[in-house]
Order: sequence, then structure tokens, then C-alpha cells
Amino acid sequence: MVPPASPGGPSPPNPQLTQQFLSNVLSQRGPSALPYSEDTKWLIRQHLVSLTSSYPSLEPKTATFTHNDGRSVNLLQADGTVPMSFQGVTYNIPVVIWLMETYPRHPPCVYVNPTRDMIIKRPHPHVNPSGLVSIPYLQNWVYPSSNLVDLSRNLSLMFGRDPPLYSQRRPNPNPNPNPSPSPSHGSSFGASPSGHSVNLGPAVSSGYARPAIPPRAYPPSPYGSGGGSFSRPQSDDPTEVYKRNAINKLVEMVHGDVTGLRKAREAEMEGMFSAQGVLRQREEQLNMGVKEMQDEMEGLEQQLQMVLMNADILEAWLRENEGKTRSLENVDVDDAFECVDSLSKQMLDCTAGDLAVEDAIYALDKAVQDGAIPFDQYLRSVRLLSREQFFHRAMGAKVRASQMQAQVANMASRISQFVS
Repeated sequence: MVPPASPGGPSPPNPQLTQQFLSNVLSQRGPSALPYSEDTKWLIRQHLVSLTSSYPSLEPKTATFTHNDGRSVNLLQADGTVPMSFQGVTYNIPVVIWLMETYPRHPPCVYVNPTRDMIIKRPHPHVNPSGLVSIPYLQNWVYPSSNLVDLSRNLSLMFGRDPPLYSQRRPNPNPNPNPSPSPSHGSSFGASPSGHSVNLGPAVSSGYARPAIPPRAYPPSPYGSGGGSFSRPQSDDPTEVYKRNAINKLVEMVHGDVTGLRKAREAEMEGMFSAQGVLRQREEQLNMGVKEMQDEMEGLEQQLQMVLMNADILEAWLRENEGKTRSLENVDVDDAFECVDSLSKQMLDCTAGDLAVEDAIYALDKAVQDGAIPFDQYLRSVRLLSREQFFHRAMGAKVRASQMQAQVANMASRISQFVS
């Protein structure tokens, strides 16, 4: 087992500088803008700020990611190490967390980033040969509750159960028996004993293409070396065995509880989304009802204006004819109504003639039924009266049309007076 790195941890990043960097890159517009949705950029910034606060060894930056189809896009990444506890000792696993274009609605892409002296364990349940990480937390990613801090915590737990890397010893060409290790190159996790760094080119994986990783140095791996096989120390201490089993059991119980809580929250979110849809439908119905009431109010206002104008006309007529009501007893019936214009007089004559002809035809019907007049004389009389009634009605229709035109013109003049 290679000993762990020295306890000197990385200096925590300046939160203000990190927030300023994220604000600058996420607020860019134009060709240099990052391909994230505008309504999720604030959540991306919050996730990365929380990640750097909880894991100072992970540094947010921008880099070029190459997809399987050859497309290159500028994305955000968290580059650094994730601590894990193995055999009671804390080690740092180099990882790169890529925030894809659809983040945070879809999970990020996580790679382990081994140095030249590190080899990916084959086979590994959660890391494929290209370094792509697949753990249950990524597979069960739920927007917007899932975040990078919980992801890093799950990576630490999973890597602590089954480490994904082990180191291989290489011959040292330097004859000096005590070579000085290379200093870290802007790294939060020191340097490897041999001082070698590695630049891994793009690698093809099942989900995403492996991006180009800049060279950097890492501490010694906590895994055994020799022949490319992973070696574990022989420990027959019952206390240690019991402790490991208890920890594994607790982790499984916590994972089950978290899964149950996540399913409950998903069901609750589905219910809230359904309620939101119902509320939107009701909002549309209320808006339609309000619009109908506004249209009805406008129609009632127009009718009110019409009633007010007719009331003015009636009040004026009553004022003009108020003195005539006292001498109604001595007034002839034909003189009781006075036409205001020639059209009204013509309409009165036509209506009177029409009704008189109607009464005459009714009297002829009764006479022919009683046998007072012969039937041929009845037919001649009805024909003459019907002809006369037709002329009266035709004249009445023309007079009525003329009155309507005059009334419309009068109403238009009154409306202009009210508006002014």
C-alpha cells in the first residue's frame, strides 16, 4: 500500500474571486456565451459556489469539451480531487466534473483523471476503462433537488467502498536515492513522488467523448502496486471487520432512506405540477369571464346612453304638453294626438287606414257567415279592400324607414353633444 499524501491541505479558494469568475462567465453574451439556459444560470452558479465552499480542492473553470460527433463546445467544469476514506486513511481521487449543456436538468459528466503513475482498476462497477463515472446518484438525478455537493459526497462514499485507481511503481532513472518531489502545479492535492504529469487525450465512452485534460501532478495513490493487480492488506482483526461491516450497513440504510425520500419528493413535485396545470386552466377561464363581463359592461353603458336620451325626449314632450292635460274633457279624440312632423302624420294615416280596412274585412266575414250578403259580392268587396290595405301597408313601410333614418341622425347629433 502506498502511503497517503502529507496532511498539508490545499488553501481554500477566495469565495469572492470564485463568485466573480462565475458571474463573469455566466453573464457573457454572443459567440463566447456558455451554452446554458438563461433560466438555470443562477442555479448553476449556486451549485458551483456551494461545491467550492464544501470541497475547496475542486476549482471551477471553463474548458473545451469534444463530443462523440466531433462537436467542440466551451463548458464549465470542476477540476480537482475528491477525498475518500479507505482503510481508515483519507486519500484524494483526481476527478473532473463537466457541466453539460442541459445541466442542471440532466446530470453532469464525471471522469476520474489518473496521473501517469495511476491506473484505472479493471473491472470496476462504477468506472469504465475511459474513466467515465456512473454511480446511482447520477443515474437517479432529479432536477432541481440534485446538486454537485451531494454528488461529490456520493463519489467519496462509492470510491471508499471500491477505489477506482491504483498506482504502479516505475523504475527511477535518477541515481539520487532521495529525489525531491515536484511541487504542485496550482493543485489542491500535492504531487506524485515521481513528479510525472500526464495529458490524457480525448477518449470515447458510451455516453460522452473524453475531453482533453490539462497536465497536472497528483499525490501517491492509496492502492497497492505490482503487476497491475490491486492488493489489500491482510487484516484479521475482528474489530476492524465488524467496524467495516457496520459502516457498510449504515451506508446502505442511509442510501435506502435517501431513495425513499427522493421518491416521495418526486411524487410531491408531480402533484404540484398537476395542481399548477389546473390553476393555469382556471386562470384562463377567469380571464375569459372577466373579458366577457367587460364586453357586457360596455354594451350596458351604450344602452344606458340610449335610455338617457329617450328620457330627455320624453321629459321635453311632457313639458310641452303639460298644460293640455287639463282640458282633455273638451278635446276631440282625433285632436288628442298631434303629429310632430309630416312623416308622423303620414304614418298615422297609413296605420288608421290599415286598421279600418281590417275592421271592414272582419265585418264582411261576419255578414257572409250570417247570409246578409251574397258570396260574389263578398269576394269583390274583399278584393277591393285588400288592394287598398296593401297600399296603406306599403306606404307605412316607406314612412317607417324614413323615420328610422331621421332617428339615427338625431341620436348621432345627441351623442356628439354628450361627448362634447
